[in-house]
Amino acid sequence: MFGVTAYGMWGLFPLYWALLSSAGALETLAHRMIWSLVVVVGVLFATRRVASFRAVLRDRRRFGLLACAAVLISLNWGGYIWGVTHGHVVETALGYFIGPLVSVLLGVFGLGERLRRAQWAAVALGAVAIVVLVIGYGQVPWIALLLAFSFSTYGLVKKLAGVGAVESMAVETGVTLLPAVAYVVFLEASGSGTFTSLGAGHTLLLVGGGIVTTVPLLAFAAAAVRIPLATIGLLQYMTPSLQFVFGLVVFHEHMPPQRWLGFAIVWLALVILTFDATRRRAPAAEPLPQ
Repeated sequence: MFGVTAYGMWGLFPLYWALLSSAGALETLAHRMIWSLVVVVGVLFATRRVASFRAVLRDRRRFGLLACAAVLISLNWGGYIWGVTHGHVVETALGYFIGPLVSVLLGVFGLGERLRRAQWAAVALGAVAIVVLVIGYGQVPWIALLLAFSFSTYGLVKKLAGVGAVESMAVETGVTLLPAVAYVVFLEASGSGTFTSLGAGHTLLLVGGGIVTTVPLLAFAAAAVRIPLATIGLLQYMTPSLQFVFGLVVFHEHMPPQRWLGFAIVWLALVILTFDATRRRAPAAEPLPQ
């Protein structure tokens, strides 16, 4: 239940961020950082994790890694919000489908892992899919690649840091707090901000971004200790699948045959990767930093 809640909520994100298209991606991102920190600080106190949070702040190595993670999460969240609000929902889904393949490569170059034949086959198919999609889109799918690489690198950095999900998020959003607040203040002072100018509903949506960001993260943390990792590894595909469906059915995005072919190759690569991981060991999954 917790796993379905987490990945299901992440899958519904296109519907939420699309409601904030009038604010623009950067303003939405800034408010998301601010209000996520407010919510997660409340969670820290409610769960009595303040001491462990302070321990992370005193650890230079872990704090440095999480500062890098803050940059990566900013790129990922910003790219995702921009994609959703500019008619690229299907491409954002592609980014999270490709993510596990990029993670495999990062395991080789970042952790010195050795790939099995099935993993090499999956990565090779992923590369072929990118070529097909470049032809289908008529350009490099930059949003998908940004999301895939920022997501995978974020997962690698978080793995190296070894910090709990709540403490990690508190540090990451704390690192971005000052630039986020400065940007919002600048927008409001210049008269181009939307926090108070588009009605109470819009204001509540901006503030609510902190809640919808934190709740699935907590659900994921609860799922990770209650259900097998193999199940979580399979559930992670629920998120981009929902996003893909919303892109086609709700946002009516165009899907020519070349794009269908590219996606089909990616899905085949993921089937190979998942089957190999399930047979050898439980596939790992990171919380999606959307």
